[in-house]
Amino acid sequence: MAQPPGPSSAPDPSDVPGPSGAAVPGTPPARRGLITVSWLWVGLPLAYGVYELVRKATQLFTG
Repeated sequence: MAQPPGPSSAPDPSDVPGPSGAAVPGTPPARRGLITVSWLWVGLPLAYGVYELVRKATQLFTG
């Protein structure tokens, strides 16, 4: 018979990976580079979009 999940079935905190941007011990440098490139791949277009949004909203409300 299966036991219901309880406090004893919670994952060990040491097994949970750290945040992607943090330097996690044991993470190979190539993986950190991939994570950095991935954040830039998403972050730069997002930042540009926010910049354009603010620029056009300013034009809309100031004439």
